[in-house]
Amino acid sequence: MNVDTAVNLEDLRSMARRKLPRIAFDFIDGGVDDEDCMRRNREAFRRFQLVPRYLVDVSRRDQSTELLGRRHASPFGISPTGLAGLFHPGADELLAQAAKAADVPFLLSSASNASVETVAKLAPEHVWFQIYGTREERINLDLVERARDAGVRTLVVSVDVPVNSNRERNRRNGFSRPFRMTPGVVLEALGHPAWVLRYLRSGGIPMMSNWAPYGRAGASAAEVADLYGTLTPAPMITWRTLERIRADWRGPLAVKGLLHPDDARQAAALGVDAIVVSNHGGRQLDVAPTPLEMLPAIRAAVGERVELLLDSGVRRGSDIVIARCLGARFALFGRPTLFGAAAGGARGIARALQIVRNEIDMVLAQIGCASFDALDARHLRSAGAEAFANPSPPLHAMPAANGTAFDPPRAATSQP
Repeated sequence: MNVDTAVNLEDLRSMARRKLPRIAFDFIDGGVDDEDCMRRNREAFRRFQLVPRYLVDVSRRDQSTELLGRRHASPFGISPTGLAGLFHPGADELLAQAAKAADVPFLLSSASNASVETVAKLAPEHVWFQIYGTREERINLDLVERARDAGVRTLVVSVDVPVNSNRERNRRNGFSRPFRMTPGVVLEALGHPAWVLRYLRSGGIPMMSNWAPYGRAGASAAEVADLYGTLTPAPMITWRTLERIRADWRGPLAVKGLLHPDDARQAAALGVDAIVVSNHGGRQLDVAPTPLEMLPAIRAAVGERVELLLDSGVRRGSDIVIARCLGARFALFGRPTLFGAAAGGARGIARALQIVRNEIDMVLAQIGCASFDALDARHLRSAGAEAFANPSPPLHAMPAANGTAFDPPRAATSQP
């Protein structure tokens, strides 16, 4: 199980499955309810085809992309993923270091085990900080202030978790927050002795360090996790909360989890700089539309005022190319890098990023497009289309959501 031999991201997932106890693997891998949303996230990409153009000089390819005023070596980043330290000790730090080495963003979750202060020092140019609104406004604003003091340049506010969801795999496995090693969990985990040894050597349940300052002095990791559970989710969060954060945060601000074009317009009106079009990886609402389906309508709704990133279901370099053709400048993925961490620590994370980078490079060459920035809807064909009715279809002509009511008007169309 050498991560260097992994050919694709699914190989890393298989390696992680063998190394992790079921309760830990399913926490990463699982979705909500019947997990239909997760499956549709992948199926959405298969409804599009990339049409190659030949006799084009592609001897040199460039996948570097500018996002929020900074150019990155590749058009993808690492999504925020909580409790990463449970899958490999120090995973948050390893993810930040891997992002720095690959010159891509890492969105540190506020539900991380390492603190924003610690991780930001490791990769100050590459770490973004993701927060949820909590039940206490003073904590919301304190998290913003801490991010600013830590030197974080980009803040991300996730808005798609108004309540906890019905993650049935977690319920069947007895996963709870805080994580507790029940007799049943211990018995199954004994089949993964390397993970058990690392778990014990690292002190057991990892601390959710971002939340320790809000608990009692000397609180245990379990107590801090319980505190986090009382503060989030916060169903009373509204646009007013986002407006206050925007007023308090002077740097680039992204909102993660929007799917409706009207919400995207409202976010743009509040002055956000980027929207992460996401359904939380299929972990919140099983009947939600896929981000890829909604992307063209959201792009049309906000024009060029706001940068768009796509998250949820990205597993191939070609997925990122398709997303770009539909209006996203960047894409994010989280599960693959967690699987990489579980399978091989720093080397596994680096391998996940390298696999995607290599795939993008090969796809660009195959379709005759030497620059990622040059991609647009002309490279794309919707599966089932009879012919190219328009040799250069504008984005509004691409299928937005399979008959959605949100087909954007022509006047609102803009290219990425």
